[in-house]
Amino acid sequence: MPRPLRIHLLEIKYEFLKALRMPQYALPTLLFPVVFYSFFGVVFGSRNGPQVAEYMLATYGTFGVIGAALFGFGVSVAVERGQGWLEAKRTTPMPISAYFMAKMAMAMTFGAIIVVLLFVTAAVGAHVQLPPAKMLSIFAIQVAGAIPFCAFGLALGFFVGPNSAAPVVNLVYLPISVLSGLWMPLRFLPESIQSLAYWLPPYHLSQLALGIVGASRGDSPALHVAALAVATILFSTVAYIGYRRDEGKMYG
Repeated sequence: MPRPLRIHLLEIKYEFLKALRMPQYALPTLLFPVVFYSFFGVVFGSRNGPQVAEYMLATYGTFGVIGAALFGFGVSVAVERGQGWLEAKRTTPMPISAYFMAKMAMAMTFGAIIVVLLFVTAAVGAHVQLPPAKMLSIFAIQVAGAIPFCAFGLALGFFVGPNSAAPVVNLVYLPISVLSGLWMPLRFLPESIQSLAYWLPPYHLSQLALGIVGASRGDSPALHVAALAVATILFSTVAYIGYRRDEGKMYG
């Protein structure tokens, strides 16, 4: 196995083990979306039919993978910057790409686990029966869709302090989730908020997933993919600026 690949794989392994050994991160990240879906999707779905449960399966899956990305990058990077761990990593021969790839792999793995847990909850609690092809499509869309939010979390991680990281991420994560229609359908929100959703990346990811169950608002999937691509480039650029700023502080 080539040495750079081995280094990246080892970093991914230890990043995942570290996350598992931090129940204050792992348990809320994995269970928060499932608990919310159990209340809104399962309870409301049992009263209003499986369409509601299918709709919320798509939106709460999006909510879950975004949380895994934002907390896995935003809070983790901010804390490790405050501890000096990122500076220590820079002084080693390890390529810095391994550090970021490990965090992305961990966030996407946690996102994948969340989506699977939601599928199980939907099947058992709300009797949702999606064809395997649709389940695989939703799974692929949501796990891959975590990438722009990994970039967003990384940008936050470089510009917030270790003590303020978790509150700041929550102040961003929860409002954009509500405003994007992840907690409730947008048609129940005021028209001004509905128009605002078009400018929020979570809306576009949820619409791709909702399109699989026939519940999207009818826009072209290409539009949503383009919006997420633009968001990824924008957030990555901001994160790179933050990274170079920290690098300049270290090396003068």
